[in-house]
Amino acid sequence: MEDGSFFQDALVYLGAAVVSVPLAKRLGLGSVLGYLLAGIAIGPAVLGLLGDETHDVMHFAEFGVVMMLFLIGLELRPSLLWRLRGPIFGLGGAQVLGTALVVGAVLLAFVQHWQQALAVGFIVAMSSTAIALQTLKEKGLANTHGGKRAFAVLLFQDIAVIPMLALFPLLALFPLLATVSTGHAETAHGPLSSLPGWLQIIATLGSVLFIIVVGRYASSYVLRYIARSGLREIFTATALLLVVGIALLMNAVGLSPALGAFVAGVVLSDSEFRHELEGDIEPFKGLLLGLFFISVGASIDFSYIAANLGLVVLLVAGLIVIKAAVLAGLAFSSKVDLDQGALLALALAQGGEFAFVLVSFCTQTGVLPETVAKPLVATVALSMACAPLLFVIYERLVVPRFARKNQPAREADAMDEHAPVIIAGFGRFGNVIGRYLRAQGVQTTVLELDPDHVDLLRRLGLKVFYGDASRLDLLHAAGAAEAKILVLAIEDEAKSLEIIETCQKHFPRLQIFARACGRDHAYELLQAKVEAFELEQQAAALNLGVEVMAKLGARRHFARRAAQKFKTHDDQNLRSLAEVWNDDKAFFPAARQSILDLEERMKAERQGGEFRHEDAWDDSTLRKGF
Repeated sequence: MEDGSFFQDALVYLGAAVVSVPLAKRLGLGSVLGYLLAGIAIGPAVLGLLGDETHDVMHFAEFGVVMMLFLIGLELRPSLLWRLRGPIFGLGGAQVLGTALVVGAVLLAFVQHWQQALAVGFIVAMSSTAIALQTLKEKGLANTHGGKRAFAVLLFQDIAVIPMLALFPLLALFPLLATVSTGHAETAHGPLSSLPGWLQIIATLGSVLFIIVVGRYASSYVLRYIARSGLREIFTATALLLVVGIALLMNAVGLSPALGAFVAGVVLSDSEFRHELEGDIEPFKGLLLGLFFISVGASIDFSYIAANLGLVVLLVAGLIVIKAAVLAGLAFSSKVDLDQGALLALALAQGGEFAFVLVSFCTQTGVLPETVAKPLVATVALSMACAPLLFVIYERLVVPRFARKNQPAREADAMDEHAPVIIAGFGRFGNVIGRYLRAQGVQTTVLELDPDHVDLLRRLGLKVFYGDASRLDLLHAAGAAEAKILVLAIEDEAKSLEIIETCQKHFPRLQIFARACGRDHAYELLQAKVEAFELEQQAAALNLGVEVMAKLGARRHFARRAAQKFKTHDDQNLRSLAEVWNDDKAFFPAARQSILDLEERMKAERQGGEFRHEDAWDDSTLRKGF
């Protein structure tokens, strides 16, 4: 490749990525699809900006996959894998194996060799980790039951790539190798290729054991020695040297470099330098993976798709239907709610980025001929392009029709006792207040809207009633007419204001003490004229500030009194700003001035000896303390 051609190609690849990826993310398609679309745009099917060097670039870019597996290994500490072994290896293993067997059984009617059918089944069992996790996070579905199970399945799929890379060469040992399109099988080239098979196995296992031993016992000393140099670029070079060396060692013994990188990552996951290694390799991994996906997009044979449009559409639809059916069946057998099972099925019904790696590996080792690889790559790429549409189907069709039907409204609990204090919401804020009052002998009636949380709290021995505090009948049942105080600790700001309005209208004698989720919410509570409120982050933040001041040498009681003064002044400023909160022209100048005034007040009190009497503890200080 000539120098001018190299820079020209680099300009094309980088320019395509810079334009396409941000646009794809803005449209909600994800970065992987952005890279694929960039490759399609600059490939021979559209602009034709790339020549015959695409395959050469692909080999170089595949090193990004090696780095990705190394980073995945760094995240998968053995202890974490052991704790999550149930959902990961149970549901994830069943999904991969079930999809592979179903797809393989279907393909036996169309391909000549069972090895090809099995390989394709395992390849399409992979789902897109990048697309699924990013979309679940963006749509706020990552912490749902379906989202958590999807994460477990994706994690197993990432792990399963390693044994697949070890399995596929074994499939290439069967007689079908003589019939691949090249007319002969590609075998591993390396110093061990001439050895007997049993010696190759011993050498291979020895290499893996060498990586484990060196990574476990020697790497820390080497990395610590490098870190003492204080040169970040040398540590980065060491991290790259580690990955490149492992890749070459694996290649020498006939194994996939990705296998060695993953094993090394897992071994180093408990290392004190794990975060430094991850931070140094991440940028290289991202760029090389992007280059890999661009190369995949450019290599899609659109002329083949156009000539076989009906077949490709059928394959894409079949892939999505089979994967969704297998996942839905597993969700049903696990007694997952209908809408969450649908989320799991539709989130993972597409093909995945690892499929391109596995297809490339299978063609190189002679497992799959080009006649199978071409439609397979096109099918996986187009199924990934359909992933955003599957999430739209879930949101527009599944949720409205099945979420409420599958989760019928739970009847509110009967409340057999009344207390002077009602607590609405028993989450991370309300449970602290509730346990404090209980420890002081104060009786409370607790209302909580999350049924799972109610069940958990009852298992902990806490008496909590399921019910929506915004319902007037439940407030009556909870004894709001006789109670003295309502502690409003829910996180939903709009609902808290609705409850305040209801209580002020129907229970005017009930004093309301509210949780303010932020300063804007505090302004609304002030306008609603609640009895008192507390900013949920303020006290914890000031307590931590006291610890910082104490660590810097300040007297702890002085720091606490200064924090109390700060809180007093800040609360005063907040109340004054509430009067102009709805007027932007007046609010922002007033807010800026209040910040300056607060700093000046605290400075004046420090310089004026406000806290000199605090050099020793006294009763009044203790009474007024935080």
